[in-house]
Amino acid sequence: MTAVLLHGVPETPAIWEPLRSALRRRDVRALRLPGFGGPRPHGFGATKEEYVAWLAAELEAIEDEVDLVGHDWGGGLVVRLVSTRPGLVRSWVTDAAGLGHVDFRWHDAALLWQTPDAGEQFFEQLRALPVEERAAALGGYGIPPGHALTMAAGIDGVMAASILALYRSAVHVGEEWSPAFTDVPAPGLVLVPAGDPFLAGDVARAAAARAGAAVADLPGLGHWWMLQDPAAGAARLETFWSGVLRRG
Repeated sequence: MTAVLLHGVPETPAIWEPLRSALRRRDVRALRLPGFGGPRPHGFGATKEEYVAWLAAELEAIEDEVDLVGHDWGGGLVVRLVSTRPGLVRSWVTDAAGLGHVDFRWHDAALLWQTPDAGEQFFEQLRALPVEERAAALGGYGIPPGHALTMAAGIDGVMAASILALYRSAVHVGEEWSPAFTDVPAPGLVLVPAGDPFLAGDVARAAAARAGAAVADLPGLGHWWMLQDPAAGAARLETFWSGVLRRG
C-alpha cells in the first residue's frame, strides 16, 4: 500500500517533508502539481478538471493500493477524484472537503485571484518584493520561518499563472462538485484545523456527512497543520489508516 500526498497553493511537495519524517510507514510519495516548482505540460491549461485528470493518471500508474491525502487545493482535487473515480484509492483524506459542498465560499485572496488584471497585479507586486518580505507575510499564517522562506522563494511566474488559471476555473466549484460528493464508497477522513482562516469548518463537516467520511478535528492548528505539528498530523493519519486496515 502506498500513501500519496498532494500539496496545494502556493506550495510544492516540500511541505510534506516534516510529516513524512514523522510517519512510521515508508511507502509514501509526494506528488508535484504541474506548474508548481516545475513546468506545465504542453497544452495543459491548469484548470481544476485538468488537474483532476492528471491526478487520476498519476494514481493509475501506481501499481499498488493507494491511501490518498490532499491539502488545500490538493485536498480539493481529492474531493473530486473520489467523487468520480473512487476505485483508484483504498482510502482518502482531505482538509478541503468544503470544495465539495454547495455552501462553499471562497476566501478574499481567492476572490482577488479570480478577478482579471487584479490577480495578475497581485502576483507581479508579490514577486517584486524581497523574498524575506514575502516569507514574513506567509509566516503570519503560522508557517514556520524556514518553510515560509522556501515557499516564498518558490513562487515564480509559472506557479502564479497556474494559480490564476486554477482559481478562475473554480469560481462556482461548490455548486459544480457537490452533487457527486456524496456516499463515497472508499473510506474517507476530513481534517478540520481549528484555526484555518481559509476553509470553514462547518462546511467541511457538512460535506463529510454527505460523503460518509469521518471527521478529525485538529485543535490549535491552522491551514498548514502539517508544518505546525507534523507529529500530530502523522498520528491522525496513522490512526485512520489502521482503522481502514482493520476494516479491510
